[in-house]
Amino acid sequence: MNAKGRVFKYGDNVDTDVIIPARYLNSSDPKELATHCMEDIDKEFVGKVKPGDIIVASKNFGCGSSREHAPIAIKANGVSCVIAETFARIFYRNAINIGLPIMECPEAAQAINAGDEVEINFDTGEIKDNTTGQTFKGQPFPEFMQKIINSEGLLNYIKNRD
Repeated sequence: MNAKGRVFKYGDNVDTDVIIPARYLNSSDPKELATHCMEDIDKEFVGKVKPGDIIVASKNFGCGSSREHAPIAIKANGVSCVIAETFARIFYRNAINIGLPIMECPEAAQAINAGDEVEINFDTGEIKDNTTGQTFKGQPFPEFMQKIINSEGLLNYIKNRD
C-alpha cells in the first residue's frame, strides 16, 4: 500500500477543536464534516486539498478531546496519510479505527515542507520527499493494522474477517 500527494504542514499541538471545530459536531456525516476540516487553523485547506494529499505536523497532533470526528473529517477530504513527530494516543487509535493511515517520523515531520510532493510506502515505512529527494524511515504498520486500514476501518475489518 502506498500514498502520494502534496503536503499541508502544521506545527505542534494541533488539537481536535481546530481539526473539526465543536460547533460542527451536530453532524456525523463525513461529507459535511469534511467541509469544515481545519478551518480554524487553515481557512484554505478545504478549498485546496485534493485526494491523496498528506498532512505533516510536529508534536502531539490530534490532542484535545477524544472525538472520532477529527480523523473522519481528515479522511473524508481524501487525505491519504498524516505524518507527525508524535500523535495524541486517542487520535492515533481513532485514526486506525476509521482507516486513516498515520505515521510517526520525527525526521520527516521536521524536514518536509508545505507544498512538497511526498510518497509513502506503508509496507516498508519509507517516506520520500520527491521535491527535495530526501528519504526517511518511518515505522511501518504491523500487518494487523494494515488489514484494518485496507478494510477502511475496524468495523469493516471485523465484518469481513474470514
